[in-house]
Amino acid sequence: MPYTTEDGGRLNNFAREPKVYRAEPPTERQKRNYIILGITATILVSSLIFVAFSVSSVS
Repeated sequence: MPYTTEDGGRLNNFAREPKVYRAEPPTERQKRNYIILGITATILVSSLIFVAFSVSSVS
C-alpha cells in the first residue's frame, strides 16, 4: 500500500490506481447489436406502458 506521511506525522493511505488502457471503438457487429437491443427495449417499454394504460381504470 502506498503510504505518505503528512505534516504532523499523520499517515495518508491512497488507493491503488487501476491499470489504464485505451478504449477501442465498437465494431460494425457491435453497432448492429446495439441498434437491435435499443429497438427491442423501446418496443418492450412501449408495450408495458400500453398494457398499464389498458388495464387501468383511468381511461
